[in-house]
Amino acid sequence: MGDDVMVAEHDRLADEGLVRYDWQHYIPLIQRKPGALRNGAPFLDMPEPLQRLRRALLREPGGDRVMAKVLTLVPESGLDAIVISVELALEQAPPSGRMSVEHVVNVLSRMRSVEIPPKIDTALQLTTPPLADTSRYDGLRPVLQQPEAGHA
Repeated sequence: MGDDVMVAEHDRLADEGLVRYDWQHYIPLIQRKPGALRNGAPFLDMPEPLQRLRRALLREPGGDRVMAKVLTLVPESGLDAIVISVELALEQAPPSGRMSVEHVVNVLSRMRSVEIPPKIDTALQLTTPPLADTSRYDGLRPVLQQPEAGHA
């Protein structure tokens, strides 16, 4: 309790000397010190897909930073979405086996993508025709010798 507000609640451990970690509490720490992932006991309780990604990334130089970036996605996207994204990213790993946070973000964004609405058969119709004759503005433009290039 802090200032009459519940800050955290933990179950009591029955045996003396037992330690329980919640790896998600350490996410702000690994943003600043990603090397804590290498030997950090709290991260041994992560879900198996995250463990596989961690083992693969820690073989590479800078892999601890990449894993830290992946774990920072958990609070904003949710653990279930990140676990599924990591599983799919590991299945689609490039031949080199090198993973990046962009792989996971790409899979995550594809999972979130909104369906494209179906095309409508009828075009929009004006209910009130315009009062001004807009073709008179065409007369104000200089006549070009060459047609304009489309840059779209």
